[in-house]
Amino acid sequence: MTTSNSQTPPVVRLQDISKSFGPVKANQNISLDINAGKVLALLGENGAGKSTLMNMLSGVFPPDSGHILLDGQEHHFESPKDAIQAGIGMVYQHFKLVNSMTVAQNVLLGQEGSFIIRPREMEARVDKLAKRYGLDIDPAAIVNTLSMGERQRVEILKLLYRDSRVLIFDEPTAVLTPGETDQLFQALKQMTSRGKAIVFISHKLKEVLQVSDAIAILRRGEIVDNSPRSQITSKAELASRMVGREVVQEVDRGEVVKKEPVLEIENLGGKGLDNLSLTLRKGEIIAIVGVGGNGQNELVDVVTGAMAPEKGTVRLLDQEWKQFFKHPSWRGTVAHIPEDRLGMATCPDLDLTDNVLLTTRRGFAPKVFLNRTLALDVTKTIIRRFHVACPGPQAHARQLSGGNLQKLVLGREFFRRPQIIVAEQPSQGLDISATEEVWHRLLNARTTAGVLLVTGDLNEALQLADRVAVMFKGRFMDVFDASDEKKVDSIGLLMAGISQ
Repeated sequence: MTTSNSQTPPVVRLQDISKSFGPVKANQNISLDINAGKVLALLGENGAGKSTLMNMLSGVFPPDSGHILLDGQEHHFESPKDAIQAGIGMVYQHFKLVNSMTVAQNVLLGQEGSFIIRPREMEARVDKLAKRYGLDIDPAAIVNTLSMGERQRVEILKLLYRDSRVLIFDEPTAVLTPGETDQLFQALKQMTSRGKAIVFISHKLKEVLQVSDAIAILRRGEIVDNSPRSQITSKAELASRMVGREVVQEVDRGEVVKKEPVLEIENLGGKGLDNLSLTLRKGEIIAIVGVGGNGQNELVDVVTGAMAPEKGTVRLLDQEWKQFFKHPSWRGTVAHIPEDRLGMATCPDLDLTDNVLLTTRRGFAPKVFLNRTLALDVTKTIIRRFHVACPGPQAHARQLSGGNLQKLVLGREFFRRPQIIVAEQPSQGLDISATEEVWHRLLNARTTAGVLLVTGDLNEALQLADRVAVMFKGRFMDVFDASDEKKVDSIGLLMAGISQ
């Protein structure tokens, strides 16, 4: 059944859309209206079918059955270019910009006749468009000098310049500071006031309630709820509608005794790092927060042994960095849970047993031969204990949803009994249920380890961390207790490099 929250015809009507990949039914008979001047939030757990549905609307691939109607006329998209020409564009999490070009050049790139326009005229056009929608940016700036929030504005301007009527935002606030998030929401208001239709995909329920006019929820490839925002009274109600059960939005951290230092950093400098000092103890979680690209990757590389410190000292488990990483043990030392869970953390085309062996192989080959039978048994145990939904250990990593793959990685790394855990964006892109489980696993790990949590999600940092270190341009703007409300209120400014 098609539903609409407007008396005027919808800009887009998805009618009985279905899509399967082999035996997996990603979308089943989905009908949905997208209305001009409104924000439709699209929610669902990982694997619910959100990405598949939006990929069909944006021309990435066609539906198996059903119809896509624009202004009542059926359209068949062969490519994203077809969708853009019809007025439908998508702002992805990973931006597609030419870093060496200016803002204006990126916005006009690929437009007919743009190569003969003078730079000042290009910049004037883009500046006028940016001001119309409240997207504050310097059109002459080189993209590689911009913050992540500014780069996102360039992506939005590219679609607006092409006169897109429907804009799809996929987890748009994942890389933004709180201030940049507020600016984005103001821009969304400007867009809807000018008749643009917005689809907003997010796992952040507070933001969904803040910006949406209507909320559609997918579960197992089907629309299970489609309601006006006004009918949803709280974040807890929205979470329960999404998951199908009551969800606790806060975790009980409990008290864990802080013990000996496991990581000591003093005056660390060099590539991307500026005079960092920090001590992590067993029994605590320290959250490193900041917009991506401010030195977090370099810090992680040093702590996990991928890059030697150029300046200062780093001690791990009471050993100097060079000594510690000379012959590191596979067990009882450092575990790394990378942000890139399908690429760096795992190999997509290997089965789950081989993926478990990626960091534990020495534990199953004490002499010459690999005890694959034991590795298979351990993989089955990890799947069971960490509630990894999969066909079995013979499944390939690429077949798992993001949440289930993350749980497999956690199970593998915790099997190594680490004393230092480095977790990068551990819940990014995960649904409520998967996030809930990952958080509990990290909190439980404090009993035997110190956890360095690198995250851009302030709620995650404040839910889990004992202390918070705000990072900007390779240095710590401040390090403070997560219970210090005054300091917490200043995080947004600190993330933008502004000291109080």
